[in-house]
Amino acid sequence: MQENIIIADKGPTSQTGSWQQQLSQAVRDPAVLCQRLGLSDKWLPGARTGHQLFEVCVPDAYLSRIAPGDTGDPLLSQVLPLDDEALILPGYVADPLEEADHQPASGLIHKYAGRVLLIASPNCAINCRYCFRRHFPYSDNSPSRAQWQQALDYLRADTTIQEAILSGGDPLAANDRQLAWLVGELEQIPHLKRLRIHTRLPVVIPDRVDTLLLDWLKSTRLQKVVVLHINHANEIDQAVVDACTRLTQAGATLLNQSVLLRDVNDSVTTLAALSERLFEAGVLPYYLHVLDPVQGAAHFDVPDSEARELVAELRNHLPGFLMPRLVREIPGEGSKTPI
Repeated sequence: MQENIIIADKGPTSQTGSWQQQLSQAVRDPAVLCQRLGLSDKWLPGARTGHQLFEVCVPDAYLSRIAPGDTGDPLLSQVLPLDDEALILPGYVADPLEEADHQPASGLIHKYAGRVLLIASPNCAINCRYCFRRHFPYSDNSPSRAQWQQALDYLRADTTIQEAILSGGDPLAANDRQLAWLVGELEQIPHLKRLRIHTRLPVVIPDRVDTLLLDWLKSTRLQKVVVLHINHANEIDQAVVDACTRLTQAGATLLNQSVLLRDVNDSVTTLAALSERLFEAGVLPYYLHVLDPVQGAAHFDVPDSEARELVAELRNHLPGFLMPRLVREIPGEGSKTPI
């Protein structure tokens, strides 16, 4: 179990250049990743194997929070490719949530009543090794503005839809001109009430929360919810806290969803520290997902029985408002399923 929590006295992550420059300069070579983090050569063959299946992408702002030479670092475990990713195991599939069955238009996924998910960008700022969309056909779900009209027409026609969720990839990997246009189109649909943004970018490149983003976020009439993805307290340095503050000041409600991951956050101490650190940053814990059984990520799995025991013990350490809900997403169900 990973208990390497070193959040005390973390200052801002010092980075240069715009968020676009930082993203363009992200580490995308497994050899460079190993060299930058002082890992021995024995890790390189596995890193290359995993990279061939799902490419490395780690921005410097995130990389700087990983302890060099520490192969047990919980942040390293999330981004370092391994040869375990090449294992083909029963039950682990390319589309574990069967999203392909719920796409009435390109870039649109409609699984749950009252809300739809829009693939606002095919790109991410970081490639997490456990990602349930690591095999997603983004080439078929990257609409142009003209092609977005089909998805927007779908939303206009269904008056039961009250919430649009921007996802990806990472929606904030799109440029602000495109996002402002898309949100502008959404807010013209009278029955839409809420805009939800699922993103990891304010965590991995905090400078993404800049003036251009805040301008369109502040101006929309839609209620704004930003759901971050943070799995460990060490991911939250002062730069992330500052980014969260800017989002809150723009009128967004901040929530967090985590994935329960073997050797990353599979202990009560680690999960409690995460909830406490999130609240210090102005973020409420929302979901703790068990691993979606995506091909290539089986080594992260924590059995449901162990997950239940962890959460039961976690209740003895946290107030109720800091307790994330332990859930699994089951294809065909009308909502997330509590465990």
